[in-house]
Amino acid sequence: MLRQLARLGRSVPFAGGRALAVAVYADGLDEPIHAQEAGYEGVACVDDAARALELYCDLWDATRLPWALRWCEGLVDFVLAMQEADGRWLNFILDWEGTPNRGGRTSIAGGAFWQARAVLALARASEVLNDVRIDAALRRGLPHIRAAGAVPADVRALHIRTALALSNGADDHGLLALIPAWGDELLRSRAGDVLMNSPDERGRPHLWGHIQEGVLADAGARLGRGDFLASARRSAELVFSEVVKSGFDLPRVQAYDVASVIYALMRLAEVTGAPGYAALASASQAWFDGRNPAGQGVYDRRTGRVGDGIDNGRVSSNSGAEANIVAAQALFDSAATLARRLTSSEALPASLGI
Repeated sequence: MLRQLARLGRSVPFAGGRALAVAVYADGLDEPIHAQEAGYEGVACVDDAARALELYCDLWDATRLPWALRWCEGLVDFVLAMQEADGRWLNFILDWEGTPNRGGRTSIAGGAFWQARAVLALARASEVLNDVRIDAALRRGLPHIRAAGAVPADVRALHIRTALALSNGADDHGLLALIPAWGDELLRSRAGDVLMNSPDERGRPHLWGHIQEGVLADAGARLGRGDFLASARRSAELVFSEVVKSGFDLPRVQAYDVASVIYALMRLAEVTGAPGYAALASASQAWFDGRNPAGQGVYDRRTGRVGDGIDNGRVSSNSGAEANIVAAQALFDSAATLARRLTSSEALPASLGI
């Protein structure tokens, strides 16, 4: 997790002398693989940097380790550099010199996921970093969130998380008042009692990014909306229980799938106090250590690498940014314990020369 992120980390001087980003993919030898989901995409992206920023802010809060703060500062610089003047974010850089990918469909300015993740990460960073640029970036970026209509539920869930995070500070940027309507959107995006990710989704909802149950639980607790919590609990029973008990026995499972389930279950456990959710979350965490169809660990604790997932019973030898970031979030107590044992040279990218 953390050691692999250090291997994947790179300095990105175009974004300033401190800026850091994380290589999207890496093969079994930890050589970077360029993202090619939609043609050539690039070497690093805001999607990953934003989630890494959340992680390292949490680690800084928990440990006060200087290298965790260094990661926070470097990732903030990269995320800020990827914002256009009109407040929208681009996603990918094409090379380590920082050439922005302006044409790819997974990098267009203001794309739903990276716009949402960027503002969420900056909302979190605003709680731990004294950097006036963060508030300015939020003021440019949030109007695009407030104005976004017909947003898929998995993206809207990120908007609600941002609103809840900002509501803890002095300025919620007008988002707190939007949570009831946004929560109602999540309730309408369902098939029976199952919360879906988008209106056109059919069958079982995909698990990656599926955190609506956890977000509705938090929103319901904050607003006193019992219907939010009741819907979250009904959907969690239908979406999570069977798949967790099976060890995620599906043809293809990404680390991001499992981490999303863990997030939702842990939020439900926190809000309701019901032990069943904590038990399911713990069983889900065990997927990383071999409670899975492959019967082997996806997280190699010796090397510090998290495989990208399991395909047809085989653990992937690739170990990219997303898998290691979300695994560290899902196994946060273990990550924080490990962090306290790492030296700066082990925890920071080699390009920093530490």
